[in-house]
Amino acid sequence: MAFGPWVRGERERAGISLKDFSRSIDISTAYWSRIERGLELAPKDSLIIAACERLGIPTDRAFIEARRLPPDMQGDLELAVSVYREFKARGSS
Repeated sequence: MAFGPWVRGERERAGISLKDFSRSIDISTAYWSRIERGLELAPKDSLIIAACERLGIPTDRAFIEARRLPPDMQGDLELAVSVYREFKARGSS
């Protein structure tokens, strides 16, 4: 699933209206609606984090849905890739 539909489902499960949600993270309702409908790419990292904080959910899943590394891991890309490759190699033996 893409970030937009995923975060929409999380918002709806939390029982928060689109208008209240977008106001609480200081973003236009129209823009956030386009994100949720998949008409825009996932927003900048700070908005993903703000959305997760508002929804009370961990950020890792949101960044997975956005198809990017969480900010705290971006500097460790080489390490993250090598650990992943090693993990996968062990699992296929």
